Amino acid sequence: MSSVAKSVARFVEYGKKIVCVGRNYAEHAAELGNVVPSEPMLFLKPTSSYLLQGNPIKFPPGCKELHYEVELGVVIGKGGSDIPESAVMEHIGGYALALDMTARDLQDAAKKKGHPWSKAKGFNTACPISTFVSKDSVSDPQNISLWCKVNGETKQDGNTKDMIFKIPTLISYISKYFTLEEGDLVLTGTPSGVGPVVSGDVLTAGLGDLVEMSFTVK
Repeated sequence: MSSVAKSVARFVEYGKKIVCVGRNYAEHAAELGNVVPSEPMLFLKPTSSYLLQGNPIKFPPGCKELHYEVELGVVIGKGGSDIPESAVMEHIGGYALALDMTARDLQDAAKKKGHPWSKAKGFNTACPISTFVSKDSVSDPQNISLWCKVNGETKQDGNTKDMIFKIPTLISYISKYFTLEEGDLVLTGTPSGVGPVVSGDVLTAGLGDLVEMSFTVK
């Protein structure tokens, strides 16, 4: 395996940043009472927030309302900046399934004060992540189902075709501001159905029939 392929397949170890897109599904924006953005809304998670299966999701200090958000992750395979939309697929190395765990009460408090959301989105265990999904195994990343269940009950059941800003637009836009590097992850937003969890809940999520993952909340 080449050094590039290694850094992509093992992106959790080698990636330098997680770039996230907010409000990229209209129904999700509506359920939180947010306006649909006119351009991609970006925020960052540190790579220290990655969580692999077998480890529990933990509430951050001071949080009493922790929400799940299932998302398609795009793993960068070829770095670049100012990437044109027509060339984006050349820069994608593969995919992953992720949960963008959000301390909703901390986020709401920060919003009211006009402060950043970093604690609410980037705390330890805030990014449960699946194993790497090869690019070749995804025939159409813009038409794939993603779902999330809590204790076996379906809460989110969406499809990437409903994204407001499609993957080429997102990657191109992000690369104008942040140079994308091999192993970086882009989270592309969540469909409607987000909600809170409590200690002991089991979250199960899937991306089509390609990958499934499960985490316990503690």
